[in-house]
Amino acid sequence: MEKLMNEENEWNHRLEATVTEGPADCIRMDEVTEALKKMKRQSPGISGLVAEMIQSTGDIGTEWILDLCNGCIPEDWKSSMVLPIYKG
Repeated sequence: MEKLMNEENEWNHRLEATVTEGPADCIRMDEVTEALKKMKRQSPGISGLVAEMIQSTGDIGTEWILDLCNGCIPEDWKSSMVLPIYKG
């Protein structure tokens, strides 16, 4: 039987997981590279970015995304302020 999206699946009410102590592993460069390769063409979201823009940045963009995913936030983002602007 083929499963459709948003269709409830049977659950046997058993939880199976391996508990790991300590901090989470950092995301690796090869994982980011592979994820970027798998990105499909879509309409841009609120940011205006599309997959092709990120993919075209090459190693520099991949390293930047890797740093963001591993918690390295640019200093100017830490002191930025978001202000709503009335357009109306």
